[in-house]
Amino acid sequence: MEEQWIRDIQRKGSRTAADQLIRAHYDEIYRFVYRQTGRKEDAMDLTQSVFLAMLRALPAYRAERGAFRTWLFRIAANKVVDARRKNRLTPLPLEEGELTSEEDFTARVQDRALLEQMEAYVSGLDLPVQAVFRLRLYGEQSFPEIAAALGEPEAAVKSRYYRLLRRLREEFDPNG
Repeated sequence: MEEQWIRDIQRKGSRTAADQLIRAHYDEIYRFVYRQTGRKEDAMDLTQSVFLAMLRALPAYRAERGAFRTWLFRIAANKVVDARRKNRLTPLPLEEGELTSEEDFTARVQDRALLEQMEAYVSGLDLPVQAVFRLRLYGEQSFPEIAAALGEPEAAVKSRYYRLLRRLREEFDPNG
C-alpha cells in the first residue's frame, strides 16, 4: 500500500495519499523526535517539519535506493541535528516508566543529566557520527537500516558507532 501512496503522490500530487503515508509513519517519527527533544511542543513542531521535508523531497525518492522508512528516518535525523544546532533540546531517557521509589527518581535524574551531557558531546561531533548515534539509539534502527539510510557500507557504520561508544565510555564512565 505504501508504494501506491508514494506513486500517487509523485505522479498525481494526491493529498489523500500524502495524508495516509504521513498517518502510517507519524507515531514512529514523533517518538523518535520526542526522545531527542524532551518537549511535546518541540517534538510536534519538528515532526511536522520532517513530514514537510519528506513531501518536498518525495519526487526524488527512488525505492530501488532503499526502503522508504529508512529514507524517512534519515530526514528525521537530519532535522534533529539541525534543531540541536539552533536550540538547546533536552533528550529523554529511553525508558519512560513510572517511578516507584526515591532511588528510582534519583537514578532517573542522574540518567537524564548524563544523557544531556552525552547529547551535548555528540552534538559537537561530525554529522555522520551524529546520524549513526541518533538512528541507532533513538530510532532503534539496525546497522543495515542505518547503512542504507546513510548510503554507506554496513562495516563503516558499525565501526563509526563502536568508536563513538568507546569515546563516550572514556568521557563519561567513571569506572572506565
